[in-house]
Amino acid sequence: MRVMLAAMLVAATFPAFAQTIKVVPQQIVEWKAVYGRVEARDMIAARARIGGVVVELLVSEGDEVKAGQKIATVRDDKIAFQVDALDAQIASVEAQLSTARDELDRGKALVAKGVSTAQRLDQLKTLVDVARSQLDAAKAQRSVVVQQGAEGEVLAPGDGRILTVPVTKDAVIMAGEPVATIGGGGFFLRLAIPERHANLLKKDAPIRIVSENGEATGRLAKIYPQIENGRVIADVEVESLNTAYVNARVLVEVPVGERQAILVPEAAVSTRSGIDFITVSEGGKESARSVVTGERSSADSTAMIEILTGLNANDLVVLP
Repeated sequence: MRVMLAAMLVAATFPAFAQTIKVVPQQIVEWKAVYGRVEARDMIAARARIGGVVVELLVSEGDEVKAGQKIATVRDDKIAFQVDALDAQIASVEAQLSTARDELDRGKALVAKGVSTAQRLDQLKTLVDVARSQLDAAKAQRSVVVQQGAEGEVLAPGDGRILTVPVTKDAVIMAGEPVATIGGGGFFLRLAIPERHANLLKKDAPIRIVSENGEATGRLAKIYPQIENGRVIADVEVESLNTAYVNARVLVEVPVGERQAILVPEAAVSTRSGIDFITVSEGGKESARSVVTGERSSADSTAMIEILTGLNANDLVVLP
């Protein structure tokens, strides 16, 4: 009983030794904050194939369309007149062909009776062939004009969202003029990073995206080899990217290298009178040392903080 009482008195007189950790510089990723733009992977213009008047406009900005969907109709009134003219030409050639065939039949009968010559019969056959060829050419030309009229329907070249509609109903447009611009193929973030970081970028590197809904992650999918205005262009794929607005700017953090840093558990830092302190063990004695802190991070679910000044490698930090 006396031995137990003596042990309790010793434990009360001498507190347990505090836990310490040895400061070891660690490699951390250096992040560069840039702005990215939400862009469509494919920007396709739905163009009018003929010139004329926009008599029907079925879409507006923001609409979702499918490939082959009709989005507008362009009408050229001259096409109807051309079809009528070709119909009249076909009727005339058909009459000529009918007459030539009748002449050929009479020529055959006269040759059989010995009244006409074989040379005259050949001439009649040639007239029939010429009339038939003229009829085929007129019908082919009519098919071309009819097809031009059918090309007045402007179709969506692919799946996507209507981004711009630069024309209005009853507007006059030329052949090849865009009626709408479609963004398709999915959406991604396009970055413009200063060229001094070009050699530090790596494909498939993780990217941090800061948005209103919190922090998300992405992947550096493509780095373009051409530098524009002193900046490297790169694309980032993000699964939960907000695509409500195309060309919207999003804050992105890109890894541009690694550096050595001193990290300690955030619990080891205490703040008094606006100054951060860390307790350090030196020669068996503890002393408070003022430090300047930096960015916060986590390691193995432990909150860590970077110490910019005030600590050196191999220092012993006392944990609370």
